[in-house]
Amino acid sequence: MDDVVTTDSGAVRGRRADGVTSFLGIPYAAPPFGAHRLRPPEPPEPWVGIRDALAFGPTAPSPSFAPPLDELLPDVHVPGEDCLNLNVWTPSPGATGLPVMVWIHGGAFRNGSSGVPWYYGDRFARDGVVCVTLNYRLGCEGFLHLDDGTANRGLLDQLAALDWVARNIRAFGGDPDNVTVFGVSAGAMSVAALLSMSQSAGLFRRAIAQSGAGHQALTSDTARRVTQALAQRLGVEPTTDGMATVPADRLVTEQRRLSDDIEAEPDPDRWGEIGLDKLPFAPVVDGDVLAARPIDAIAAGHGGGVDLMVGTNRDELRLYLVPNGVIDLIDGGALSGFGARLGLDPDQMSAYATAADHPGETFANMYTDWYFRIPAIRMAEAHHGRSHLYEFAWGSPLYDGRLGACHALEVGFVFDTLDEADGGPLWGLDPPRVLAAAMHDAWVAFAHTGDPGWDTYDPDGRHTMRFDVASSVVSDPRSGQRAVWDGIR
Repeated sequence: MDDVVTTDSGAVRGRRADGVTSFLGIPYAAPPFGAHRLRPPEPPEPWVGIRDALAFGPTAPSPSFAPPLDELLPDVHVPGEDCLNLNVWTPSPGATGLPVMVWIHGGAFRNGSSGVPWYYGDRFARDGVVCVTLNYRLGCEGFLHLDDGTANRGLLDQLAALDWVARNIRAFGGDPDNVTVFGVSAGAMSVAALLSMSQSAGLFRRAIAQSGAGHQALTSDTARRVTQALAQRLGVEPTTDGMATVPADRLVTEQRRLSDDIEAEPDPDRWGEIGLDKLPFAPVVDGDVLAARPIDAIAAGHGGGVDLMVGTNRDELRLYLVPNGVIDLIDGGALSGFGARLGLDPDQMSAYATAADHPGETFANMYTDWYFRIPAIRMAEAHHGRSHLYEFAWGSPLYDGRLGACHALEVGFVFDTLDEADGGPLWGLDPPRVLAAAMHDAWVAFAHTGDPGWDTYDPDGRHTMRFDVASSVVSDPRSGQRAVWDGIR
């Protein structure tokens, strides 16, 4: 059965099944090519008649995940230029006042799309939430810093999608005054950036950042070095017009080569923060779209009226160290050198050295805290409003259990999509359904009321929900390792 809804650009036809209506591939902005290439998003062209919204729309130009991640993380590529589109799942277009959740996918600002089966929003709709997922520009198209153009186009795309939600979501049964924006990894970093931006005021009431927070953003100087290096490789001027002469597929190819070269030789004198953050294409503190590093703006009070939930997975970095075998190649010397790069002296590193037998295990724990857990804690501490903290602790059975509670593992549990096709490679064949129920219910509760079911985070109790087969609230988990970073991170 089909349902038809009228948006401010025209009518769209969705498909109703099992008590949920899905509307897929709705454009929220014009195709970002031709005259719109490498420029801020423009409104979509209105259409006459009823537009079918029955299949996922085109995805932003991006490379595939590199091996071995391509075997673990699903990836969807749909050709076409109309890539600034979104999807809506609703219990009923005739409903009123339902909470809304808007999902921003991850992928290091270079990969990913809204069409990944993990992100299907029908389970949220089943539980009384209007769920929206969106595509935004990635890599060079979205985040290459061009002084003569507009920086952070990917963030502006996200703002345009949220503005579309504010104008149109009532027609799908949603309440535009009760919107939760949530995302994972680069999507969570995007959530932090949006929370810190004055342009987002009034577009969402709540925010959830999964495995990403407010520390990662490029300075304009670092971003310019990336632009100059890429332009030199391509033989064009480092300007909007110069880059726009490069076909999108060639730009994707060359940005990947540059990323690989930086990864191979992450010289901090040349690449600055990219050497540790591993994000050559990311939000840039340009003084306009992004006025300050997100964590600093949040600490100054931006987004204080927004309810916040933020958290990490216990073993984030193992996704990047176990499948490729790198974790077994790290010796004591490499560990000491890396700890020094992170700002730790030998005494401080000893808080980690006793926690694992192999230097690679210690490296994974230390880097996980530097990259993910400590920024999440700092975001909860800095936020001028209600904050809730969580930790995902269930370990994947893959690689004889060594993958642990790795990066991105929690997503299928949050969306309750463990049974979707292509979902099994990361969490195995028999993931705990009770954990999916607990996490999904907490996210739904937060979208309704701003309370996921446990105490807010404060420096005294440091209450943290630890999600596992048996979930429970703990106080200040791994406090000794957390304290190591005071004054450093």
